[in-house]
Amino acid sequence: MAKGSNRYAQIIETIFLAHFRKGTKSFEFEREEIKKVAGELGIEVPKNIGDLIYSFRYRANLPDAVLKQTPKGKEWVIIGTGTSKYRFELRKQSSFEPNPDLAETKVPDATPGIVSMYALSDEQALLAKIRYNRLIDIFTAVACYSIQNHLRTQVKGVGQVETDEIYIGIDRRGAHYVVPVQAKGGTDRLGVIQIEQDFALCEDKFPGLICRPVAAQFITVDKIALFEFEKGKSGIKIVREKHYLLVPADGIEEAELINYAKRLDD
Repeated sequence: MAKGSNRYAQIIETIFLAHFRKGTKSFEFEREEIKKVAGELGIEVPKNIGDLIYSFRYRANLPDAVLKQTPKGKEWVIIGTGTSKYRFELRKQSSFEPNPDLAETKVPDATPGIVSMYALSDEQALLAKIRYNRLIDIFTAVACYSIQNHLRTQVKGVGQVETDEIYIGIDRRGAHYVVPVQAKGGTDRLGVIQIEQDFALCEDKFPGLICRPVAAQFITVDKIALFEFEKGKSGIKIVREKHYLLVPADGIEEAELINYAKRLDD
């Protein structure tokens, strides 16, 4: 592990073991405990304490000492419960990964050439390709407009949340939508906590709009998976998944267009 990640692991492991007892399914801790534990371990307090929590939510695996206390089919997650407050919670294991057997849809690539030249494989490159190719509109069948990138705000009962991009949409009936988008590039993982936070964000900041959280992930540099979610009694579920392949304008054959026209409207 990188030096910073190793520090994070030592701190979060110590906090976990200080609270965990056999049969424990959840416990709460506060940001001040992170500072306290860092001092006790002789570790420099991270400049961005929030990054420690973010790291174990979306990028890094929890330390082995935590994984050993995780029953099969379950996983420990860290959720926000308020300003500078968090909760370790044992949940059913969930994974949002592109379905390798799903059919793809070719879309003429409208990404400006100079953007494609210098785009990387991270979230910003993914968001740019989605925006230039109107993939949110295509995916949701709603006219959507980006209003903000990297929204970071406080949500009551949750604390600070971050969303990669927010779209506002309108359909042919005149109904209004809010579409928070989470983009995953590189080695970052898409977690259920991010989608839960997006639902909470919609309820808190856009209570009168229809909330349709979307997640995006690179499959290859030109193939993008989009997921839409719904929230029910059994938790967060994928309600729609599509794969879009960006191709040159002459990269779609007539037979493919005929096949697309025959697909059932979902």
